[in-house]
Amino acid sequence: MSWKELWGSHGGRIVGVSSGIVLGLIYLISGFWDMLFFALVVFIGYTFGNRKDKAQAPLFQWRELVTRLSERWRPFK
Repeated sequence: MSWKELWGSHGGRIVGVSSGIVLGLIYLISGFWDMLFFALVVFIGYTFGNRKDKAQAPLFQWRELVTRLSERWRPFK
């Protein structure tokens, strides 16, 4: 079985096991809370990258937020 066939049929499991090993090593080296923070940062990066790959709209509409804030509070104008 070639690598492409293996990746095509078991890609999710390969990524899952690999990430489990990496997160387990981080837990052993630096501790539980550091590992959770690292996992959160990775998840945020994955989410933003996934949205960019799929050409979806950004999570935050910054211009709309600035407009709302400037209408509500005058110092923002």
